[in-house]
Amino acid sequence: MYLGIDVGGTKTLIAAFDERGKITFEKTFHTPQSYSAFLDQLSFEVSPLEVDKFKSVCVGLPASVIDRDNSEAKIFTNLAWHNIKIAHDLRRIFPCPIYFENDAKLAGYYEAIELGKKYDRVLYVTISTGIGYSLIVKEEINTEIGDPGGSDIYIERDGKMITWENATSGKAIVEKYGKKAEDINDEATWQLISKDINKGLLELIAILEPDAVVFGGSVGEYFHKYSEYLRSDLNRYKLPSLKLPDLIKAKEAEKAVVFGCYYYCKRNPNG
Repeated sequence: MYLGIDVGGTKTLIAAFDERGKITFEKTFHTPQSYSAFLDQLSFEVSPLEVDKFKSVCVGLPASVIDRDNSEAKIFTNLAWHNIKIAHDLRRIFPCPIYFENDAKLAGYYEAIELGKKYDRVLYVTISTGIGYSLIVKEEINTEIGDPGGSDIYIERDGKMITWENATSGKAIVEKYGKKAEDINDEATWQLISKDINKGLLELIAILEPDAVVFGGSVGEYFHKYSEYLRSDLNRYKLPSLKLPDLIKAKEAEKAVVFGCYYYCKRNPNG
């Protein structure tokens, strides 16, 4: 068996998988703001499981700065955690290999693998409370790109430069329009949101040159509401030197990270 853990700013999802990738156990719990309390809570939540039967465990973290050489997650987006070595700390719970990675990278990893061999370069963009993204090249995670997410990309709005995340994340949409994505149905609002999405997206497309862009997260779940506006606006920038990618809705909105954890464990030589 394998275990995937998706640590979010407000909730954590744990999922146990059999060899074929079927979920045999899942549980969601509130993410404690204290890291030590999180470790205690996680230990309690997995107590019904036979932890000695796990071949490996993978954790998806909302970390914006990761020191992979020293296996340390240093800064987090929506959690007051700093400089943690979660793989080391979880060894007191799980007697098996333990891995961790940025959550958007694991979600993108899963989505890219699910697309098969159709695309060599897949850009994954998750728009939820914040904005995260990752680049998957030939089903391999590019670890040098995307950890800070949309907080590291600046766009122009009303004559001012603001972060992409502050312009068009799920939180920003609620603050500006007074509604969540699921409650927005008028074309005019989605056209405005699409323009802000495209301002950051165009920068990523120009730099990373993806063959496809997959949209996940709570706003990505409603991709059908704004996909045509997004495509239409992007086509305005079509140039011989700028290849526009296919735009695709994510296969999994809520569980992409834990499925990415499964693939990460399964494909690791020690998994």
